[in-house]
Amino acid sequence: MDWLTDSKIPVGKTARLVFDWLQDHGRWFFDGLAVFMENLIDAILWVLEYPHPLVMTAIFVAIAWVLQRSWKTAALTAAGFLFIINQGYWEETLESLTLVLASCVVCMGVGVPIGIAAAHRPRLFSAMRPVLDLMQTLPAFVYLIPAIVFFGIGMVPGLLATVIFVIPAPIRLTHLGVSSTPLPLLEAARAFGATPQQTLWKVELPYAMPQIMAGLNQTIMLSLSMVVIAALVGADGLGVPVVRALNQVNTALGFESGFVIVVLAIILDRMLRVGK
Repeated sequence: MDWLTDSKIPVGKTARLVFDWLQDHGRWFFDGLAVFMENLIDAILWVLEYPHPLVMTAIFVAIAWVLQRSWKTAALTAAGFLFIINQGYWEETLESLTLVLASCVVCMGVGVPIGIAAAHRPRLFSAMRPVLDLMQTLPAFVYLIPAIVFFGIGMVPGLLATVIFVIPAPIRLTHLGVSSTPLPLLEAARAFGATPQQTLWKVELPYAMPQIMAGLNQTIMLSLSMVVIAALVGADGLGVPVVRALNQVNTALGFESGFVIVVLAIILDRMLRVGK
C-alpha cells in the first residue's frame, strides 16, 4: 500500500494555504466581522442581564404564554428558570442564551433569504446541496480551528463555529417550505395579478411559515448543542463548568451543569415548538 500513500492528495496542505491566504488578504473583513459579532453579543447579554433574574423569568413566562397559549408551557418555563436560579447557574445560562440568540439572529437572517433563493432557483440548490451536506457532516470540532485562526479565543469564535454548524438547518427547511407551496395557490395568485414579490410575501411565506418556525426551533437546539464545544475555545456559558468537570473528573459538577443544559433545552423547545 506504500505506492498509494506516497502520492497523497494534499488536502491538509491546500487547506493550510487557503487559510494563510485568507489571513494575509482578508484581515479587514475578519476584523469587521469580529467587531459586529462582539457588539451583537454584548448587546444581547446586556438586555438579558439588566433585569433582575425573577423579572427576566417573568418575561420568559410571558413569552411562552404568548407563543403557545398554554398554562402548562408557562408553568414549565417558570419552574425551569427557577430551578436554574436555585442551582446557581443564572449567569452561565444567560451567557449560553446570548450565544444561542446571536446565532439565531445570524442564521435566520442569512439562512431564510438563501433558502428562498434556492427554492426559486433549483440549479442554485443543486449546487448548494453538497456544501450543505459537508457543513452538516463535518465534525463540529473542525470548525473551531479556523475560528481560532481568524478570531482568537472567546465568544466570537464560539459564535462563528456555531453559525457554520447550524446554518444548513434554516436553509434546508426554508427551501422545503417555499418549494412545496401548492401550484394551484401560485396560479391563483398570478391569475389575480400578483407580482413575484406579492406572491412571495402573501402566498409562499405564509404557507412555508411552519417549516420556517421548525427551522428556528432546530437552530436553537443545534446552537445549544454547541455550548460545550464552544467552551473549548473560550466561550462563556454552561459549557465552561462541563469542561471543568471533565478535566477534574468531577461527577457532581458535570451532572449538575449538564442537567441545567437539559432543562434549558426543554424550556426553549416547548416555547418554540410548531405544534401544540
